[in-house]
Amino acid sequence: MRNFRLACTLVLGAGLLAACEGGSSGVAVNTSSAQGTLLYNPPVRVGSVTAAAFTANLSATASGQQLLALLTQAHIPPVCGVDFHYIQYNTVGGAAGEATTASGALMVPTGAPGLCSGRRPIVLYAHGTAFTRAYNFANPNDTTNEAASESGLIAAVFAAQGYIVVAPNYAGYDSSPLPYHPFVNADALSKDMIYALSAARQALGNIPASGTLDSGVLVVSGYSEGGYVAMATHRALQAAGKTVTAAAPMSGPYALEALGDAIVLGQVNLGSTLFFPLITESYQRAYGKIYNATTDFYSTTYATGIDSLMPGPLTTTELFTQGKLPQSAAFNSTTPMTGNATLDAQLAVPANPLFAAGFGSPYLVNNSIRVEYALDVVASPDGALAASPPPSGAPLAGMPSYPLRQDLNLNDLRKGNFVPMAPTLLCGGGNDPTVFFLNTQIMLAFWQPLNLPAGLITPLDVDLTTATAQDSPVPFVALQAGFTTTYGGLVTALGPSSAIQKYHTTVAPFCSVAARLFFKSVTGV
Repeated sequence: MRNFRLACTLVLGAGLLAACEGGSSGVAVNTSSAQGTLLYNPPVRVGSVTAAAFTANLSATASGQQLLALLTQAHIPPVCGVDFHYIQYNTVGGAAGEATTASGALMVPTGAPGLCSGRRPIVLYAHGTAFTRAYNFANPNDTTNEAASESGLIAAVFAAQGYIVVAPNYAGYDSSPLPYHPFVNADALSKDMIYALSAARQALGNIPASGTLDSGVLVVSGYSEGGYVAMATHRALQAAGKTVTAAAPMSGPYALEALGDAIVLGQVNLGSTLFFPLITESYQRAYGKIYNATTDFYSTTYATGIDSLMPGPLTTTELFTQGKLPQSAAFNSTTPMTGNATLDAQLAVPANPLFAAGFGSPYLVNNSIRVEYALDVVASPDGALAASPPPSGAPLAGMPSYPLRQDLNLNDLRKGNFVPMAPTLLCGGGNDPTVFFLNTQIMLAFWQPLNLPAGLITPLDVDLTTATAQDSPVPFVALQAGFTTTYGGLVTALGPSSAIQKYHTTVAPFCSVAARLFFKSVTGV
């Protein structure tokens, strides 16, 4: 029961949550090894806050004031209190589905019947990429907790609006004993989400807010890596014949193969030096084909220990300052030569300064990796990159042969010809340097030949400087204006090169509010 006490102690330190319960008294321990089993029932309630206190606490910080203003402008201010519970459950990892456990948050609205209590909808939420192992979504108020900002955002946008929130930390984080994270492994992460949902449903009716139960309305959402996980989970639930009422993946790398191709050919995204170790370790554990030794893939400067680097105890700042990773130089600034003049030109340091920042010395990924990958792109191209914008159909590569590219192909969400059956919002920012909006454009192009019913897929680019008529749905015009003004203020205050570093995180609250409004338009709640 050590993790219960730890979670409680951390929440107490920050003051947002008014109540805290710890210890194991009265908790039933479930010894079943079945996946999706809630291990401790009732789960510990780590905190509770009223709607008035929630609003007051938001008002106490600059970032909270900005979020409260955004919610108020969208006519969805906090109206419910929230009980925060810490759940632990049986799940799987990414290596042939090995058994493990994971933890997460169950946020239960409290307050007026019919609005905040009684039968309520559930939002199954997937969080963005985390780098520290201590990540805990059930601990929103400890500023040293990497989850704090996103957890507080989702509590305000959904739980304080009357939605039950189920948000797993994923296998490999917090109390999970898994020694790695199955990063962008569609099968493992969608199962983890579904098992967390099953565990959370076992808790409902057995917690202090015992009258707040599942209404049968299930919506799925997530941001960044979580956007990918949300779409993968929608696909898995649909394939299993489970009802998804609506979905809102946000800023996710859905088209993994095309994104990988773009990065290796020179369009290096911000954060690539962090994402590479996560993805190679995930796929090495799952498929065993990435390398025989880490030096096969990574430069000798960084290869030692890189396979156990994340998630770990170090923050991203510490990873850089301690020389564990280069801050931006994913690739060698000395261009590798393939013998193909056109390809060699693509592999050279690009003129675009944003992408050029991904090159330098010392660098992370060996030139030999880029060459092998790039030659595979030539031999078996991804159809989504044949033109800009992506052509109708946007097909995956037919027969990729390079191991990393094969793994990206397998986990690309175009794989299996997934077509959403529930109304789906795809939200992002057109200038996102971390997860390119190209992912949304590729999914739209992939579905275009199917002539899906009008309104089934709603694309939204919150950035008015890049939005087209296609991804500017009328209900979200005010959100687009709000984001554009907010980001413009960052550019003025910080300058373009510093502001772009914050673009991806600045999009998150605007897309989250868009998701809430979208779900209301579908469910009436």
